[in-house]
Amino acid sequence: MITAIVLIKTSVDRIPEIAESIAALDSVSEVFSVTGTYDLIAMVRVPRHDDLADVIPGRISKIPGVEGTDTHVAFRTYSQHDLEAAFAIGLDS
Repeated sequence: MITAIVLIKTSVDRIPEIAESIAALDSVSEVFSVTGTYDLIAMVRVPRHDDLADVIPGRISKIPGVEGTDTHVAFRTYSQHDLEAAFAIGLDS
């Protein structure tokens, strides 16, 4: 699974509506409203690298009010959930 973090600039008067439209897309797992240079951050997860083009410029960027995106593709994912699962291997509950 390919994970991309998409930083999104939007029309500030429509942030909630734009966030909901982005969150409704199949490959988007979360959308965060944030402070700073960008208005939203979306987590995109797709099975193939080529699918990112369908989701980010193909769908996210075409949502009315989206003014620009900056995409970062993850090399690896580290999470508390992954660490707990790794240390629990072989342990009885």
